[in-house]
Amino acid sequence: MLNVGPEPLDRDEVVDVARGGTRVELTRLAEHGIAATRKHIEALAAEQRPIYGVSTGFGALAVRHIPSDRRAALQQSFVRSHAAGAGPAVEPEVVRAQMLLRLHTIATGRTGVRPETAHALAGMLNAGIVPVVHEFGSLGCSGDLAPLAAVALALTGEGDVFDASGRLRPAAEALAEAGIEPVVLAEKEGLALTNGTDGMLGMLVLALDDLSALLDVADVTAAMSVEALLGTDRVFAADLQRLRPHPGQAVSAARMLALLADSPIVASHRGPDCTRVQDAYSLRCAPQVHGSARDAVGYAETVADRELAAAIDNPVVLDDGRVESNGNFHGAPLAHALDFLAIPVADVASMADRRTDRMLDVARSHGLPAFLADDPGVDSGHMIAHYTQAGVVAELKRLAVPASVDSIPTSAMQEDHVSMGWSAARKLRRGIDGLTTVLAIELLTAARALDLRAPLEPGPATGAVRDLLRTRVQGPGADRHIAPEITAAEELIRSGAVREAVADATNSTVDRRMS
Repeated sequence: MLNVGPEPLDRDEVVDVARGGTRVELTRLAEHGIAATRKHIEALAAEQRPIYGVSTGFGALAVRHIPSDRRAALQQSFVRSHAAGAGPAVEPEVVRAQMLLRLHTIATGRTGVRPETAHALAGMLNAGIVPVVHEFGSLGCSGDLAPLAAVALALTGEGDVFDASGRLRPAAEALAEAGIEPVVLAEKEGLALTNGTDGMLGMLVLALDDLSALLDVADVTAAMSVEALLGTDRVFAADLQRLRPHPGQAVSAARMLALLADSPIVASHRGPDCTRVQDAYSLRCAPQVHGSARDAVGYAETVADRELAAAIDNPVVLDDGRVESNGNFHGAPLAHALDFLAIPVADVASMADRRTDRMLDVARSHGLPAFLADDPGVDSGHMIAHYTQAGVVAELKRLAVPASVDSIPTSAMQEDHVSMGWSAARKLRRGIDGLTTVLAIELLTAARALDLRAPLEPGPATGAVRDLLRTRVQGPGADRHIAPEITAAEELIRSGAVREAVADATNSTVDRRMS
């Protein structure tokens, strides 16, 4: 159970709710703050002067004062009109993340939502009800309007949802089954449920979780390729890395050095008879590229943590009861970080492609058969798997073009500069999927190349990953259907099995040395 109060969430908590199904509960402090703030809103609603979000229209229609007997209809109309998404439904984990993040903003006591509305939103999360949120509809300012409006609409018993079993159903039916009374929106609630950056923040947090794991895997596949291509591990030494003190670079170099420790293949060409002066950039500069990506992730983590401490709404209710308009809903900080991450995703993938290509080229592979084929000419080996990898890398380069520079004015020029943060998040998710595929193909190719170096054996860590792959994919031999092998390698990466195999092997190596 995650207790949701006004205190900042942490990234792991968001991932646990979005992906792990952790239940949520409002703290007493949150309930007290929500109730106190609601009293301010109700007092303002009784006044004759117009208050944005309470007694006026929205956006360019904020000049219209709405009489008290029409304000409930105003809020429901707002939600219905703003739930205007199109395209395929986004992933349930994204919707769950944005639901939790909106609940947290409500728990700060800055929005004016009633306690019963907050409890209903928590109830939807706990019941596993996932509103249908469409791919298109957010410009990232005022926040993620259409995606959040789809959640608010379901909360009122309208629209469609996926239930806990993943079945598409009318929202009213799913709420009734879960024992949740549909919400009748009161003053400001429609606006407060939709005016946030929760979709793009949720996707940033999920992307950071994915990228932290994928960059570890990139170090693994790079080390396997260095070994398979008879490269040296000396360039990863700590004293060389300290000459350029980027923290991410130091981490990746140390990991690659540990991955190549005790490798008979590396040891076989370490002596004075080796004529190799230095390896290609894609081998010896891997820590610099992977490390820069790690540092980019670190920056984006800082942005995410600041946002997880934020209360995003417009207008916002202050401690003294004032209701003030603001611009905190603008998604620029998130959009820039999301766009930034797409660049190292493409670059790490591009470097992996170059290592894969070297293993397939007889002019540069140092004795490996052409395309790692069993009978080159009859067999094509990994030739076309590399084509697939290259095609994905090309797509990742296109996805690295920033969305956040492409503002498009809307709402009769009231919203004349928007962040496009939702779009940046959506393309980053596609980029992460692409990087997974690229690393899977490098993993397949490097493992096959290591097998072809027999009777020399890889090191304990790289060998453990090769052996793990062999539980799902056969070793070298005549051509066979390779698409399922790419899928199997992707699954081993996504499941965390590759990282676990490395952790087990490196711990065993350390233990053996200490004994």
